Amino acid sequence: MKIEPYLFFDGRCEEAIEFYRAALGAELQFMMRNAESPEPPPPGMLPPGSERKVMHASLRIGETVVMMSDGHCGGDPAFKGFSLSLDSPDEAGARRLFGALADGGQVGMPLARTFWSPLFGMVSDRFGVGWMISVSAPPAA
Repeated sequence: MKIEPYLFFDGRCEEAIEFYRAALGAELQFMMRNAESPEPPPPGMLPPGSERKVMHASLRIGETVVMMSDGHCGGDPAFKGFSLSLDSPDEAGARRLFGALADGGQVGMPLARTFWSPLFGMVSDRFGVGWMISVSAPPAA
């Protein structure tokens, strides 16, 4: 069994895909727009003008698949109560990832040494998605 996050971007999914491709080196595995669906949605289910919006997409970020869509959240995607944890093998990579995600976002905890990691920090990106960036602790001697 595995758990894969599914994020809803309230009309900004394509922008999020491009952001994560640039910031994290994410690889787009699949994307389907509403107009490309093999079955038309029930009448009234989609707002007018949403034909080009993303119905479903899958991104590979490292070894993880993150699924996403333009899902309608009433203007506030409200990414609350969770964060995505991203581990870097070294401090330079952690600083790069943290800086890229912080661009247009908000730092919750600056990168710093902790008792569990040589470098750890928390940031919410420009879409409000929370990220915890850490460096793998070296193995105990």
